[in-house]
Amino acid sequence: MDFNISSISDYFSKLRLALSLAELDKIKILADSMLEAAKNKKNIFFCGNGGSAGNANHLANDFLFGAGKFNKCGIIVESLASNSSVITCLANDIGYDEIFSEQLRVKGNKDDILILLSGSGNSENIIKAIEMADKLKMRTFAILGFDGGKAKKLVQYPIHFNINDMQISEDMQLIVGHICMKYLSVNKF
Repeated sequence: MDFNISSISDYFSKLRLALSLAELDKIKILADSMLEAAKNKKNIFFCGNGGSAGNANHLANDFLFGAGKFNKCGIIVESLASNSSVITCLANDIGYDEIFSEQLRVKGNKDDILILLSGSGNSENIIKAIEMADKLKMRTFAILGFDGGKAKKLVQYPIHFNINDMQISEDMQLIVGHICMKYLSVNKF
Protein backbone atom coordinates (compact mmCIF):
# COMPACT_ATOMS: atom_id res chain seq x y z
CA MET A 1 0.00 0.00 0.00
CA ASP A 2 1.38 3.39 -0.99
CA PHE A 3 1.40 6.18 1.55
CA ASN A 4 -1.42 8.27 0.23
CA ILE A 5 -4.77 9.63 1.28
CA SER A 6 -6.25 6.15 0.88
CA SER A 7 -3.78 4.59 3.34
CA ILE A 8 -4.43 7.35 5.87
CA SER A 9 -8.17 6.94 5.41
CA ASP A 10 -7.84 3.16 5.87
CA TYR A 11 -5.96 3.66 9.14
CA PHE A 12 -8.58 6.10 10.43
CA SER A 13 -11.35 3.69 9.43
CA LYS A 14 -9.73 0.89 11.44
CA LEU A 15 -9.21 3.22 14.39
CA ARG A 16 -12.87 4.33 14.27
CA LEU A 17 -13.93 0.69 14.15
CA ALA A 18 -11.79 -0.12 17.19
CA LEU A 19 -13.22 2.87 19.07
CA SER A 20 -16.73 1.69 18.25
CA LEU A 21 -15.87 -1.64 19.90
CA ALA A 22 -14.87 0.04 23.16
CA GLU A 23 -16.16 -1.80 26.20
CA LEU A 24 -16.96 1.33 28.19
CA ASP A 25 -18.23 -0.57 31.23
CA LYS A 26 -14.92 -2.44 31.53
CA ILE A 27 -12.91 0.75 31.05
CA LYS A 28 -14.88 2.29 33.92
CA ILE A 29 -14.19 -0.79 36.09
CA LEU A 30 -10.47 -0.39 35.33
CA ALA A 31 -10.51 3.34 36.13
CA ASP A 32 -12.47 2.82 39.37
CA SER A 33 -10.16 -0.05 40.39
CA MET A 34 -7.10 2.11 39.78
CA LEU A 35 -8.63 4.93 41.83
CA GLU A 36 -9.36 2.51 44.67
CA ALA A 37 -5.80 1.14 44.47
CA ALA A 38 -4.38 4.68 44.63
CA LYS A 39 -6.53 5.52 47.66
CA ASN A 40 -5.43 2.32 49.43
CA LYS A 41 -1.73 2.63 48.48
CA LYS A 42 -1.82 -0.56 46.40
CA ASN A 43 0.62 -1.21 43.57
CA ILE A 44 -0.39 -0.94 39.93
CA PHE A 45 1.79 -2.95 37.56
CA PHE A 46 1.86 -2.74 33.76
CA CYS A 47 3.54 -5.21 31.42
CA GLY A 48 3.75 -6.04 27.74
CA ASN A 49 6.15 -7.08 24.99
CA GLY A 50 7.57 -5.03 22.11
CA GLY A 51 5.45 -1.97 21.37
CA SER A 52 3.19 -2.95 24.26
CA ALA A 53 6.25 -2.79 26.57
CA GLY A 54 6.86 0.74 25.32
CA ASN A 55 3.21 1.53 26.06
CA ALA A 56 3.56 0.00 29.54
CA ASN A 57 6.48 2.34 30.23
CA HIS A 58 4.60 5.32 28.80
CA LEU A 59 1.47 4.67 30.85
CA ALA A 60 3.40 4.04 34.08
CA ASN A 61 4.93 7.48 33.60
CA ASP A 62 1.52 9.04 32.90
CA PHE A 63 0.02 7.58 36.07
CA LEU A 64 2.99 8.38 38.28
CA PHE A 65 3.18 12.01 37.23
CA GLY A 66 0.14 12.95 35.13
CA ALA A 67 -2.52 11.44 37.37
CA GLY A 68 -0.56 11.73 40.59
CA LYS A 69 0.66 15.33 40.43
CA PHE A 70 -2.60 16.85 41.63
CA ASN A 71 -3.04 14.33 44.41
CA LYS A 72 -1.15 14.56 47.65
CA CYS A 73 -0.18 10.89 47.86
CA GLY A 74 0.34 10.00 44.18
CA ILE A 75 0.01 6.58 42.60
CA ILE A 76 2.32 3.63 43.19
CA VAL A 77 2.81 2.39 39.64
CA GLU A 78 5.51 0.44 37.80
CA SER A 79 6.12 -0.98 34.37
CA LEU A 80 7.57 -4.47 34.70
CA ALA A 81 9.08 -3.92 31.25
CA SER A 82 11.19 -0.92 32.25
CA ASN A 83 14.34 -2.33 33.84
CA SER A 84 16.50 -3.92 31.14
CA SER A 85 18.98 -5.28 33.74
CA VAL A 86 16.21 -7.13 35.58
CA ILE A 87 14.60 -8.38 32.36
CA THR A 88 17.86 -9.68 30.86
CA CYS A 89 18.93 -11.26 34.16
CA LEU A 90 15.63 -13.10 34.56
CA ALA A 91 15.53 -14.09 30.89
CA ASN A 92 19.06 -15.47 31.10
CA ASP A 93 18.82 -17.17 34.49
CA ILE A 94 15.26 -18.53 34.62
CA GLY A 95 13.79 -17.95 31.16
CA TYR A 96 12.08 -15.23 29.14
CA ASP A 97 8.68 -16.65 30.03
CA GLU A 98 9.31 -15.69 33.71
CA ILE A 99 10.41 -12.04 33.25
CA PHE A 100 7.14 -10.59 34.57
CA SER A 101 5.93 -13.34 36.90
CA GLU A 102 9.16 -13.36 38.91
CA GLN A 103 8.96 -9.60 39.41
CA LEU A 104 5.37 -9.98 40.59
CA ARG A 105 6.34 -12.81 42.93
CA VAL A 106 8.75 -10.44 44.67
CA LYS A 107 6.80 -7.15 44.47
CA GLY A 108 3.13 -8.07 44.21
CA ASN A 109 0.57 -8.19 47.01
CA LYS A 110 -3.08 -9.03 47.49
CA ASP A 111 -5.42 -6.46 45.87
CA ASP A 112 -2.63 -4.93 43.76
CA ILE A 113 -3.50 -4.49 40.09
CA LEU A 114 -1.85 -6.04 37.05
CA ILE A 115 -2.62 -4.45 33.67
CA LEU A 116 -1.43 -6.48 30.70
CA LEU A 117 -1.00 -4.86 27.32
CA SER A 118 -0.93 -7.27 24.39
CA GLY A 119 -1.94 -7.46 20.77
CA SER A 120 -2.28 -11.24 20.64
CA GLY A 121 -2.74 -12.09 24.32
CA ASN A 122 -0.70 -15.26 23.79
CA SER A 123 2.85 -14.51 24.94
CA GLU A 124 3.93 -17.04 27.55
CA ASN A 125 5.44 -14.36 29.81
CA ILE A 126 2.06 -12.60 29.90
CA ILE A 127 0.23 -15.85 30.69
CA LYS A 128 2.64 -16.64 33.54
CA ALA A 129 2.21 -13.11 34.89
CA ILE A 130 -1.56 -13.69 35.05
CA GLU A 131 -1.02 -16.99 36.85
CA MET A 132 1.28 -15.36 39.41
CA ALA A 133 -1.12 -12.45 39.93
CA ASP A 134 -3.93 -14.95 40.55
CA LYS A 135 -1.76 -16.77 43.08
CA LEU A 136 -1.17 -13.47 44.87
CA LYS A 137 -4.90 -12.56 44.71
CA MET A 138 -4.26 -9.48 42.60
CA ARG A 139 -6.87 -7.96 40.30
CA THR A 140 -6.04 -8.59 36.64
CA PHE A 141 -6.91 -6.54 33.58
CA ALA A 142 -5.79 -6.80 29.97
CA ILE A 143 -6.12 -4.48 27.00
CA LEU A 144 -6.09 -6.83 24.02
CA GLY A 145 -6.40 -6.86 20.25
CA PHE A 146 -7.01 -9.56 17.64
CA ASP A 147 -9.08 -12.39 19.17
CA GLY A 148 -7.77 -11.70 22.69
CA GLY A 149 -5.79 -14.94 22.83
CA LYS A 150 -5.31 -16.98 25.99
CA ALA A 151 -5.13 -13.86 28.16
CA LYS A 152 -8.74 -12.94 27.40
CA LYS A 153 -9.92 -16.13 29.09
CA LEU A 154 -7.55 -15.86 32.07
CA VAL A 155 -7.78 -12.25 33.27
CA GLN A 156 -10.64 -11.09 35.43
CA TYR A 157 -11.36 -8.06 33.24
CA PRO A 158 -10.40 -8.29 29.56
CA ILE A 159 -10.83 -5.07 27.60
CA HIS A 160 -10.87 -6.51 24.11
CA PHE A 161 -10.78 -4.77 20.74
CA ASN A 162 -11.42 -7.42 18.09
CA ILE A 163 -9.31 -5.73 15.44
CA ASN A 164 -6.68 -7.59 13.42
CA ASP A 165 -4.12 -4.80 13.31
CA MET A 166 -1.19 -4.55 15.72
CA GLN A 167 -0.76 -0.79 15.45
CA ILE A 168 -4.45 -0.12 16.10
CA SER A 169 -4.30 -2.60 19.01
CA GLU A 170 -1.37 -0.68 20.47
CA ASP A 171 -3.15 2.65 19.87
CA MET A 172 -6.12 1.35 21.89
CA GLN A 173 -3.83 0.47 24.81
CA LEU A 174 -2.77 4.11 25.05
CA ILE A 175 -6.28 5.45 24.47
CA VAL A 176 -7.73 3.34 27.31
CA GLY A 177 -4.77 4.22 29.52
CA HIS A 178 -5.16 7.92 28.82
CA ILE A 179 -8.90 7.78 29.54
CA CYS A 180 -8.13 6.23 32.93
CA MET A 181 -5.34 8.73 33.59
CA LYS A 182 -7.67 11.67 32.92
CA TYR A 183 -10.25 10.11 35.26
CA LEU A 184 -7.71 9.69 38.06
CA SER A 185 -6.28 13.18 37.57
CA VAL A 186 -9.67 14.81 38.36
CA ASN A 187 -10.52 12.56 41.32
CA LYS A 188 -8.84 13.39 44.60
CA PHE A 189 -7.38 10.59 46.69
